[in-house]
Amino acid sequence: LQHRYLVRLKRGHYSIGDSIDLHQMNAETARATILEFLEQAHERGLGCVRIVHGKGLRSRKGPVLKRLAQRLLSRHPRVAAFASCRPVDGGTGAVAVLLRGGRHFQRS
Repeated sequence: LQHRYLVRLKRGHYSIGDSIDLHQMNAETARATILEFLEQAHERGLGCVRIVHGKGLRSRKGPVLKRLAQRLLSRHPRVAAFASCRPVDGGTGAVAVLLRGGRHFQRS
């Protein structure tokens, strides 16, 4: 993937096609939800999606869902890139995901 796509993703240049919120989920449920969400997004031809995982501020174990999401996204074959969202889109409590083969629309 070219560096410019990651820079555009971090700056919020891509329109978010869909999003999910993992708050209040345990790790097992969140894992299944993320995988199903990515598969459905690919089937719908989406190019960019958002996963809201939270910051893990109330967890004694730290950001469990954030680490889980990063681990799954870094290994998923349909994911081209991912980065924390802009503050207005969830900041470090959410991640924007650029999918391979989807339609990528620039925000105006």
